[in-house]
Amino acid sequence: MQHAQQTPPPIIPREKLDFGLDGDIPKYWLDNDPFKTRFFDALSTLFPVGEKFFITCVRDFKDRITDPKLQQEIKDFTRQEAQHSMLHTQYNNRLKAQGIDVDAILRGQEHRLFGIIRKVFSREFTLGITTASEHITAIMADCFVERPHIFANADERIRALYVWHAMEEMEHKGVAFDVLQEHAKASYWTRVSSMLLVTILFPYHVLRIMKHMLEVDGFSRWQRTKIWAKGLWWLYKPGGIFMPMMGKYFSYLKPSFHPWQEPVVPSYEPWLQMLKETGNPVEAGNRLALSRQHG
Repeated sequence: MQHAQQTPPPIIPREKLDFGLDGDIPKYWLDNDPFKTRFFDALSTLFPVGEKFFITCVRDFKDRITDPKLQQEIKDFTRQEAQHSMLHTQYNNRLKAQGIDVDAILRGQEHRLFGIIRKVFSREFTLGITTASEHITAIMADCFVERPHIFANADERIRALYVWHAMEEMEHKGVAFDVLQEHAKASYWTRVSSMLLVTILFPYHVLRIMKHMLEVDGFSRWQRTKIWAKGLWWLYKPGGIFMPMMGKYFSYLKPSFHPWQEPVVPSYEPWLQMLKETGNPVEAGNRLALSRQHG
């Protein structure tokens, strides 16, 4: 059955936001838990090069696009992604100060995405990687804002950063997909096989980076074993981080799928209003968290 598409919200690049990332953020800012913290820290290290890759893959097809609406959406998508990259670079500078070899992580990702993947695969396939990644980041918004217990004991500045990032991922979640379907004319096989590659590589690299981080943190082999056992259960248990997202993840495999068959999360409009009222993303994040906990 073909599901009706929702009306997407406008894509709004929000620039000059201050999250206080150079402040006194605790090393283990989420539940004072090394695994939970390093999971989100590892995600952050992937964003600057990843966002650059996404922008590049969408712009491969800009000469084929004559629709002024989609042209503007691509510009706004690009501005949002560039802003995400900039702020996660600030975030990653904190990690450098902790001894994490962020530069090596970035070099490795640059080599994999631009030195290998963009040389080996077609432009249609690399755009498929982008749309698959965009789908995963959009549905991960559910983790950040619709299940408030996950970030209940997080530092307010990092929580606000991830909430803002999640909301903007939802705003532009259809852009790369529309280019893939309407202008790249990619096949269903390209869409599904590129998602398969992302499904394998994304968690692999997150966990590999976390391994480096926990070693730098100085935990013994036995301590790390216990941290991994408890942490992987947190990620993969029923009701954990990943399992509740599986339905939305698999919806991508339907031939008739479009990102806007799924509306923005219920927290989107309240967050938008709170950000407008306060002008402060950290305060908006705090108010949203408070309202979700008592909602």
